[in-house]
Amino acid sequence: LSPVCLGSLRRAASINAEYMGTDHSFQPQNMLVKYAEFDPVEDKYMAISINYRGDIKSKEANATVQWLKQNNKISFVEWCPTGFKIGLNEVPAASVDGDITAPAKKNVTMIGNNVAVSRVFTERINAKYDLMYAQRAFVHWFVGEGMEEGEFSEAREDLGFLEKDYLDVVTEQASDEVNPDEEF
Repeated sequence: LSPVCLGSLRRAASINAEYMGTDHSFQPQNMLVKYAEFDPVEDKYMAISINYRGDIKSKEANATVQWLKQNNKISFVEWCPTGFKIGLNEVPAASVDGDITAPAKKNVTMIGNNVAVSRVFTERINAKYDLMYAQRAFVHWFVGEGMEEGEFSEAREDLGFLEKDYLDVVTEQASDEVNPDEEF
């Protein structure tokens, strides 16, 4: 959740608050999953949902998306050139007592499906799963609750397929790039 507000971060009069708030939601340090060496050009998106709350008009939201595309803040896989869903809710987010989130009249949330998540599968989830399952950690709890031991290998296999699907998208993208020396 990124507040859409004017402040000391405003770089120029031509950049409005919606642009800046949306731009902040695309910065790697603001993502919930921490990607090692995230590159907005190489790590292409397959789909993005941008959800605005507060007094933000459809025209402003669409102009912000166009600004993101024109300034190469994001890139999409070739088979999904648009990839955006914009949600508008005129009601500002409610303030909750004791919440650490600062109240704001406008804010934006970005949910994106990016090929960089394949590194998370490879480097974190699969490696930790393999390590824990090799030591049979917590298996007895799941078996005690009615899970069969064969389901563990099925789950690992499903993770492998998911990882392969993301890697296929990356390799497909690399093989689709046109080589100027190539003859047709």
